[in-house]
Amino acid sequence: MTTSPSAPSSPRVPAATAAATDIATDIAIDTTGMSEGKKRALEQSETARDAVELPSFAAGLFVGRFDWGMISPFPAQSAADRTAGQEFITKLEAFAKANIDGDDIDRDGVIPPFVIDGLREIGALGIKIPKEYGGLGLHQVDYTRAAMLLGSICASTTALVSAHQSIGVPTPIKLFGTKEQKDRFLPRCARGELTGFALTEEDAGSDPARLHTHAAPTADGKGYVINGRKLWCTNGSRAKMLVIVAKTPPVEVGGRKRDQISAFVVEADSPGLKIAHVSQFMGHRAMANVIITLENVFVPKENLIWGEGRGLKIALTTLNTGRLTLPAAAVGVTKRCLAIVRRWAASREQWGGPIGHHAAIADKIGRMAADVFAMEAMTLLTSGLVDRGDADIRLEAAMCKMWGTETTWRIVNDTLQIRGGRGYETAESLAQRGEAAIPVERFVRDARITTVFEGSSEILRLFLAREALDPHLRVAGGALDKRLPMGKRLGVAMKAGLHYATKYPMWLLPAGAPAGVPPQLAGHLAYAARTSRRLTRALLHAMARHSTALEGEQVLLGRLMDVGAEVFAIASACAYAQHLALGDAKDGADAIVLADHFCREARVRIDRSFRGISHNEDASLRALSVEVLAGRFTLLERDLPVI
Repeated sequence: MTTSPSAPSSPRVPAATAAATDIATDIAIDTTGMSEGKKRALEQSETARDAVELPSFAAGLFVGRFDWGMISPFPAQSAADRTAGQEFITKLEAFAKANIDGDDIDRDGVIPPFVIDGLREIGALGIKIPKEYGGLGLHQVDYTRAAMLLGSICASTTALVSAHQSIGVPTPIKLFGTKEQKDRFLPRCARGELTGFALTEEDAGSDPARLHTHAAPTADGKGYVINGRKLWCTNGSRAKMLVIVAKTPPVEVGGRKRDQISAFVVEADSPGLKIAHVSQFMGHRAMANVIITLENVFVPKENLIWGEGRGLKIALTTLNTGRLTLPAAAVGVTKRCLAIVRRWAASREQWGGPIGHHAAIADKIGRMAADVFAMEAMTLLTSGLVDRGDADIRLEAAMCKMWGTETTWRIVNDTLQIRGGRGYETAESLAQRGEAAIPVERFVRDARITTVFEGSSEILRLFLAREALDPHLRVAGGALDKRLPMGKRLGVAMKAGLHYATKYPMWLLPAGAPAGVPPQLAGHLAYAARTSRRLTRALLHAMARHSTALEGEQVLLGRLMDVGAEVFAIASACAYAQHLALGDAKDGADAIVLADHFCREARVRIDRSFRGISHNEDASLRALSVEVLAGRFTLLERDLPVI
């Protein structure tokens, strides 16, 4: 998305309608047997979902559509945009090399003021803010490249920049703010007044229905009074402004009350807003992440973003592109890991030769190189789609974050393994005894959280599953909905049968490679197209087998979502390699080799996931878990000291 609405009427982010019918019924999700808490959680999340109005390459994979034309030619920047972005990246690189010491920041737990001031001066805190508001006016690809650069140096500094402009005040105001709000807030953000985002609470992580923070309208209608407590607010102790998400008074829909979640810009120095605790973490030690309490904090009505009841939609939409910062930073750190491993494994000799020549180490290094290439391809492709503005990138961004961060964790773990004891030893300790201060230990600590925050891998698999099933639920979901009269259910079943009678045979047909692709990659793309059709069939079979219980089959759905992510990674790697091959001949040849090796490995993982659908121990493991939770098998906890 390259443009943002001046008022909250963007066709890409349609306004919520208070007069909507029960959302669960509307989408044919059967809530029979659900607890009230689960129904409320479903209602909140479904109300916040975007209507699908733009095509999505990744979404097409779950309906048997491998639309190569959407991503090829690769969505690269124009020469002019690349030049403008490179000017900033060059400044950022020079500044970072001279001023940002990731080890010092990690040890002290503080980003020095001169670093933050320097980032302000070069515009790094207003990369995507339009020039008319004082920002650099650059694109998502430029922002992604900046995150890659910073991610290779210091995770805490990357978090500062990302929390400020990916999920802090700039993006929600740019996308949803009125002209008056943009004029008032965006210049402050561009000047480098740091911001943050406060959604999570002790009882409300991925379940927004459990939010306790409330914003009550004042009697005079001039604003709201907010009370509550927010957990894990990055930049919280540095911020001048925060986006606070809170419940506002419920509305009546369909004869019953529905909670509303709204978002506000709150000045950090507002009376009643206090920092209750500065959190300390395994990594990201200078993240300035805090717990915030709000006690009768007044917020003028002019600070409400986009109207009451739209706060969760704002949060989720903001996260769509905000999530790309994490895989981008992951590309930076994994590239650094690859460079570390390459030098070490080529020079470290054991048992008669360099350790990189031993098969066990070579296997890790080869996979690492191929995966880094694919990760970069996925992230740049999705960023390019954002800038092109003609695609819905929700699924692509989620796949980049889920697949990229899980792959990063494996890569930094393998880097530690290859470095051995030196990987486990801190950079400071290495330096003190005269060795190179290589911060693998810091990378491991910093990387561990990336599969958790801004959507854990488990939550993202459920998000992907919900979106993947949506077109099928709209066709056939009513046939499974016990709340509907039997006659209507039979009617839906007949229509669905006719629909799939024409579609299903097409998903059984073989698929060929797109025209014009490098011959080394043609077979992989044909496989990806076939796999999309196989994946669609597997989804339909799962719906038929499990009916309304499918939402509880999270391990099964996770396997299918993994297949989708791997197919997207194959397509991205091939598209990126083809793009590079059209430029520099050597880079292009190398890229094709890397893409080929990546696709070979991905195909093995995909086949393993499909086998796991029918050959698994899911049911027995779930039964064992139930008994563990019930208190059985406490023999495993015996002989421990009482804690």
